[in-house]
Amino acid sequence: MNRLSHLLILTGIALTVSGCWLDSDSDTAAGDHTPQRPNILFVIMDDVGIDQMPSMGYGGVHPPSMPSIDAIAAEGVRFRNTWSMPECSPGRAALLAGSYPTRTHINQAIGPNDLANSQLSPYATTIPKLLKQAGYQSAMFGKFHLAGPEHNVAGNGTPGELGWDYFHGWTGGLPGSIDTTAGGVAPEGTYSCGFVPSLVEDPLHGAAFGACYVQSGEGTACSGLTSVEHGDSAGLQCLTRGGILVPGQACQASAPAALDFERENAHYVSPLVINSEEGVEEAPLTDPRGRGYRSTLEVDAARDWINTRKAGTPWMATVSFSAAHTPLQVPPGNLLPSDATAAMRTDCGMGTDNLVNQRLLTDALIEAMDAELGRLLVETGIAERGEGGALVYRPESDTVVVIVGDNGSLGTTVKPPFDVTRAKGTAYQTGVWVPLIIAGPMVAMPDRDVGSMVNAADVFHLFGEIAGLEVAGLIPNGHDGVSMLPYLLDPAQPTLRQYNFTEGGLNLQAGGGRNGPCVIATTCSHTPVNKAVCEDNGGVWWGVGADAPEVVRGDLTQCWQVNQAIYQDDPARYDADRKGMGWTVYQAVRDDEYKLVRNHALDYDIDSDGPIDVYSEEFYRIDQQAPTPRLDSEGSDLLAGGDPSSLSDEERARHAELSDQLDAILASPGECPGDGNQDRRVDEADLANLDALVDGGWSGSSVYDFNLDGVTDAVDRAVISDHFGPCP
Repeated sequence: MNRLSHLLILTGIALTVSGCWLDSDSDTAAGDHTPQRPNILFVIMDDVGIDQMPSMGYGGVHPPSMPSIDAIAAEGVRFRNTWSMPECSPGRAALLAGSYPTRTHINQAIGPNDLANSQLSPYATTIPKLLKQAGYQSAMFGKFHLAGPEHNVAGNGTPGELGWDYFHGWTGGLPGSIDTTAGGVAPEGTYSCGFVPSLVEDPLHGAAFGACYVQSGEGTACSGLTSVEHGDSAGLQCLTRGGILVPGQACQASAPAALDFERENAHYVSPLVINSEEGVEEAPLTDPRGRGYRSTLEVDAARDWINTRKAGTPWMATVSFSAAHTPLQVPPGNLLPSDATAAMRTDCGMGTDNLVNQRLLTDALIEAMDAELGRLLVETGIAERGEGGALVYRPESDTVVVIVGDNGSLGTTVKPPFDVTRAKGTAYQTGVWVPLIIAGPMVAMPDRDVGSMVNAADVFHLFGEIAGLEVAGLIPNGHDGVSMLPYLLDPAQPTLRQYNFTEGGLNLQAGGGRNGPCVIATTCSHTPVNKAVCEDNGGVWWGVGADAPEVVRGDLTQCWQVNQAIYQDDPARYDADRKGMGWTVYQAVRDDEYKLVRNHALDYDIDSDGPIDVYSEEFYRIDQQAPTPRLDSEGSDLLAGGDPSSLSDEERARHAELSDQLDAILASPGECPGDGNQDRRVDEADLANLDALVDGGWSGSSVYDFNLDGVTDAVDRAVISDHFGPCP
C-alpha cells in the first residue's frame, strides 16, 4: 500500500475528540477488522540536544554527519519546538509513561541510592502496557534507566514488570567508567580511551600489533591483529571484538593471567540484562553478548527481535541508544563517515584542557549511532539503499519511525550558538530543547517543520493514537500529554498546547539524603550519582571517599558544605576559590514567545556558618529561529533585578500568566498519602498490595514506603489505614 492510499484510509476514519484515528467504539483487540495498526520504531538518543542536529538547522560550524537521521527527517515531520526534562530518567519517564516529574517524583537521573518512590512505579501505565490493549508486542534495547535495580523488589526485572515483553540492554543505564588498564595489560591511567592505541597515536604506550584474546564458549581464543594506518589500532579492533589486546606479543597457548575480563569499559564492556518470557538473565561481564561496541550490540538485538515478529501482530521496538552519553569514547572507525573526526586524538579525558577533543568524540559517538541506525532500518526492511548508497525510507513497510533526544546536550559538548553554561541539568533552552522527528505512512506532505510546542509526554500520547486507542480514558491516574497525531495528518494544524513545562531537581533518598557534592569546573552539582560518574564527567568529588588533591575536606554530603570547607581552610581566598551552586530545583514554563524559569539551591552563609536559600525567578523572550535562536542566556533576563515593574504591560501580563500556570502544574496531581497504586484512592487494594510485598519477604524500599525511610513496614501500613478514601 502506498503512502497516499494509506493516508486516505486513515483520514477517512472518524476522528474522536482525543484525536485518535480509529473510532472509539471499535474493537482494539488483535485480530479484529480495523485497519492494520502500523509498527513503531522508537529511537531515543542519549544527551543529543537540538544544538547537535543539522536536520533541525543547527549543529555548529562542523555538525556531526547524520545521513540516516537526515533521510528520515526528509521523509517525515521535524518538530522544532520540543521540550523534554533536563535529565535522562525524568525525560524517559515522560516519553514512556506520559508523566511529568510532578507525578513520577523522578527529578534527575536515577542512581543507586534513590528510593523506589523516585523510580517508575510498577502501577504506572507505560507505553507497552498501553499498547498491549491494542494487541502490540513491545521490546526495548539499550539503556533503560527508569527503575531499579537498586531499592526495587523487581531488581533487574523492572523492564518486564513495567510491561515490556522483551528487554535486552542495561537497566542501570549509564555506561561504566573507562577501563584505563585496557583489560589489565597496563597500570591504571595508562589508556584514557580504554584500549591500546597505535604507535603513531601513542609512541610510548601504543603498539603496532598484538595478540587479541576473546572469551568463547570453549575458553579463550586468540588472533593476531595489526594496527591499520589511518584506521583502527590493533587495540581498538580487539576491543570492538570484545577482546583484550596484549600489545607487541604473539598469541600464546594460554591467555596471560593478568588479563581481566571482569572490568566494565564504558561503551564496550557492560553488564547485560535480558528480560524475556523465560525470566530475568543477568549476564556476567565475561559474556560475549555484552562485549563489543554498545550501539552495535543494541542494533543487533533490535534487528533480531524485529525480524522474528509474527506477521499480522503489530510491534513497538524502542532502541534506546547509550550514545552520546559520557564517558566519551572512540567508536569503531568503520562507523565514522565524516572527515570531522579525523583529528580526533585517543585522549578521552574530560578535563577543561581537552574540550576540543570532547566535541570531536561526541561527534564520533553521534555519527556511529547514526550509521548503526541506518543499518537497522535497512536490515529490517524499514528503509533501503538507493542511488549512491543513500538511505531511502519505505512507507510501505508500515512502520512509524520516531527519533527523539532524551534531554539537552552535556555542557562541554554543546554546539554554538547554544549556551554551554546552561545545558543538560538545567531548565534553560539548551538543557531541555530536544530534536523530534517522525516519519510514517500517515504523514501528510513529508519534509516539513512543525513549530508548535510539543512535550516529551505528548510522544506517549501519540503512540496510543497510532494504535487507535482513546488514550485519556485508558489511564485512570491521568497523564500529562496532549494529542500529536493531528500534526502528522494536517500540515495546517494549529498548535494544541498553550504552555510547555519542564522540571528537574533531586530524587528521594532515605533520610532526606542526596547525591554527594561534585565540582565540575567551578560549579558544585548533586547530579552525578556517585564518585565514578562525577569523575567520568570531568568533576572533582567532595563526597564520601573524596581523594582529589584539591579537596580541602572530603566526605561531605552537601554542596554548600564545599564552600564552608573552602572558607574555613583559607578565609582570605574565599572570594576567589568559592564554587557556584548548581540548582537543586529548576523549573520552567513557556508560551509561544515567553519563558519563566525558577531555580533554587542552598549556599554557604558566612555569618551563620550554615546553609542559606538561594532563589531566582527569570523571564525571557525566546524563539526557534535557525541557525541563531533567541535563547534564555545570561544577560537577556527581562526580570534582571527581580522587579516586575520594569516590564511592559504586555510582558507583565504574560509573566503573571506563566507564573500562575507554573504554580498550577506543580500543584497537580497533589499528594495522597497511602495511595501506593496511583488509582487516586486509598483502600483495601493498597493494604493488600503492601501485605503482599511484606509477606513475600520484601522489607526494602517500595512505592508503599510512605515515610521514605527505605523500609516497607507496619508504619507504612498505618498510613494507609489512616487515610482511607478518595484522594484530594
